[in-house]
Amino acid sequence: MKPQGTGRGGPGALGHVDGLARREETPSGLRNLESRSRITRGSRRAGSMEAERGARRRSRDLNGSDQDAEVKEYSPVCVGREADIKKMERMTAVVHEREVVIFYHKGEYHAMDIRCYHSGGPLHLGEIEDFDGRPCIVCPWHKYKITLATGEGLYQSINPKDPSAKPKWCSKGIKQRIHTVTVKNGNIYVTLSNEPFKCDSDFYATGDFKVIQTSS
Repeated sequence: MKPQGTGRGGPGALGHVDGLARREETPSGLRNLESRSRITRGSRRAGSMEAERGARRRSRDLNGSDQDAEVKEYSPVCVGREADIKKMERMTAVVHEREVVIFYHKGEYHAMDIRCYHSGGPLHLGEIEDFDGRPCIVCPWHKYKITLATGEGLYQSINPKDPSAKPKWCSKGIKQRIHTVTVKNGNIYVTLSNEPFKCDSDFYATGDFKVIQTSS
């Protein structure tokens, strides 16, 4: 009778082989666990980086540009004589490829994008009226009201649940891009706005929607 544990097929041999298997498999199993752990950590880091990139992309989409982007500086452009605009009370001009309208109203100069932010209406053909004590240009197409000083879109609102309520004027915020007008030696100069925020009128301030006819 063979001693237990010395035979090839005895219980001891099984234990011995099983012990060898455990000794051989344990380092490999640890390596596999470590590898899986590294992969998991790497996946988490990759996911976090991708989420951060996505957030930056969404921020660029909302703001229209990177926060670190340089603000473009525009030089003033002479658009006409002070005497002429005082007589006509308005004029149109192309300033650095951008079409603008300049108004002279009650002793003050105002310049803005020539096309209405709503649907591209020609603001230089509109009438100036006061709403809520604020002078506005009224778009000739759809009667949208834009303040000359700030480019805000104004509208009237009323509480439908209050039958005694009266309409009140409200602001939609800045919708039309406003530019700076200066006077020097009898000449009118316009400096384009370099404010980094997106303005609704920017959409119509491209070559596809030009309204000023120039000779080529």
